[in-house]
Amino acid sequence: MNFHVTCELEYTLQDPAVFLFALQCIGTQGQSVLSENLLVNPFILSEELHLSGGMNRFNRIKTLGPGELAISYQADVMISPVAVPVRSLEIGDLGDLNPEVLPFIFPSRYCPSDRLRQMAHELFGHLTTPHAIATAVSDWIHENISYVTGSSGENSSALDTLDHQQGVCRDFAHLGITFCRALNIPARYTSCYAYQLQPQDFHACFEVLLGGAWYLFDATRLAPLNGLIRIATGRDAADAAVCTIFGNPELTRSVVSCECSEANFIPMTRDSLVANDEVLCLP
Repeated sequence: MNFHVTCELEYTLQDPAVFLFALQCIGTQGQSVLSENLLVNPFILSEELHLSGGMNRFNRIKTLGPGELAISYQADVMISPVAVPVRSLEIGDLGDLNPEVLPFIFPSRYCPSDRLRQMAHELFGHLTTPHAIATAVSDWIHENISYVTGSSGENSSALDTLDHQQGVCRDFAHLGITFCRALNIPARYTSCYAYQLQPQDFHACFEVLLGGAWYLFDATRLAPLNGLIRIATGRDAADAAVCTIFGNPELTRSVVSCECSEANFIPMTRDSLVANDEVLCLP
């Protein structure tokens, strides 16, 4: 499936600042960036950085003084998600995890899984497979946490989301990761462009390692899983934030869009996957 994604960000700066943007789509086995263009106005040299074993692309931009800064990105991307029968999933052994997976089993800044271990066991400890646990976690969040725009901030953790019983996609993903890690299931955070998300914006979901591959879960259910175009992946939003700023500029405009280039798009949702006893992977 082919998608066209765009974003436009504008800032007002009172002083010099350094930006780390994660706007560009990443190339993976299941996702190919066919074309892309990143523009910075006024023209400032942008340094592209590849971190986390090539999983993330960042652009570092250093502004020289006060003024306006505009960032524009567009890309054509082809994704090849794979629906896998649940019965074919192997149950992995925690003692056999590859070293690169280990960071996704530990507590992290926004996902203090060690502090929710007891609650996770009470809610999901009776389930016998990692897939059953991840599905139940995603369903529980959807049913018990309200999606409220603007209800959290950059310092909000999974504990804050539980306390307030509300959050946005970032918070839903963090809570899903936290519960899964509390039950010894590797889980990671993914930022993305999302087709059919209303209103259009950047989106976040979580992925769980099942039988050697990563599978997508989105407790918000606001966009089809096969319409998610990966931007960055990490332990939590600290690794994959759309923009990390060293300074104090003001965001004055943000426009994001994701369009499908094909007329025969058939959405894969939580309900359709459950009905077919499948789970979705974007390699």
